[in-house]
Amino acid sequence: MTARLEFGESFTDHVVLLTWTAETGWESPPRVQRFGALPFSPATAGLHYGQVVFEGLKTYRRRDGSLGTFRPDAHARRFQQSARRLAMPEMPEGLFLAAVDAFVARDGGALPTDDERLSLYLRPVLFASEASLALRPAREYTFLLVGFVTGGFFSDRADPVSVLVSREYARAAPGGTGEAKCAGNYAGAFLAQQAAADAGCQQVVWLDPVERHWVEEMGGMNLFFVRGAGPDAAVVTPPLTGTLLPGVTRDSLMTLAAERGHGVSEERISVDQWREECVAGVITETFSCGTAALVTPVGRVRDGEHDWLIGGGEQGPVTKDLRAALSGIHQGRAPDAWQWVRHHPHPAGTRRVVSSEQGAAGRAGR
Repeated sequence: MTARLEFGESFTDHVVLLTWTAETGWESPPRVQRFGALPFSPATAGLHYGQVVFEGLKTYRRRDGSLGTFRPDAHARRFQQSARRLAMPEMPEGLFLAAVDAFVARDGGALPTDDERLSLYLRPVLFASEASLALRPAREYTFLLVGFVTGGFFSDRADPVSVLVSREYARAAPGGTGEAKCAGNYAGAFLAQQAAADAGCQQVVWLDPVERHWVEEMGGMNLFFVRGAGPDAAVVTPPLTGTLLPGVTRDSLMTLAAERGHGVSEERISVDQWREECVAGVITETFSCGTAALVTPVGRVRDGEHDWLIGGGEQGPVTKDLRAALSGIHQGRAPDAWQWVRHHPHPAGTRRVVSSEQGAAGRAGR
């Protein structure tokens, strides 16, 4: 088995690049070049004004040895939505998919054939690259796609995580950029994430920004609550209010849970309700989900003076079943009834990956 690879540390050999200008529109086809430092002006607009959006999606090694990327079309549409919110050009879905195909064709072989814990994480990013500090949307943008081989976000097993409810900070505001996947959302979350780590927790739970009462999401992941047990268990997730990210994994799990006979609904759940229903045994499981974290059980919650376990602090059967169902589609062990997987030819051999410690090229990709 391959030694554990930390998230975002083992980059592959190549990147995909595209440019957009107000005069010429989108460049096509995508360019593939060696991974390395990129030259840019000190007046690059995105560096100063934050016009930066990105996506995260994964390519998996399938049971027959081929590669499949999970729901890249859905990620392409969310990429467009994020760009629209920040007054950036929307990348056509077909061009986004062409960039994914070009990257996987060149570097898909970096994904080992003998370790199903690993996946190839793709990070498309679009940033304002015009050398101008005029206070307006930029007139030139660069699309960049890098990738790295990774194991699980928290660990290579589905170990339950501990979370801290953030009472001091808010992730987003009504009318803001909460439903866009933009760089500033993540920078603004680091202080709360640091507080969670200081409290002995792996992640932070965000509340609604107005009443500071309703549970919205966890770090960069969506949350689900399970009420009851067995086939009659109901699966509940907070509604998309405009201040939380519409996760592709969230959407997929709602579909899978309904297909497996669970009642699925969107419902606002307060922190107090979460605690009281856990103590009463009504909420039997809680799990987070996202491209990086897949499906991760939440075992313990800390909120000021309150500290409680969910389901005895162990992974519950619904969480385990949904994780297995999703992984089965990723890896070709289960039918893909919704045609979520974009298939790629067998890659030609395994290539090396670039450590983030290997000089400026590695540092430039972080």
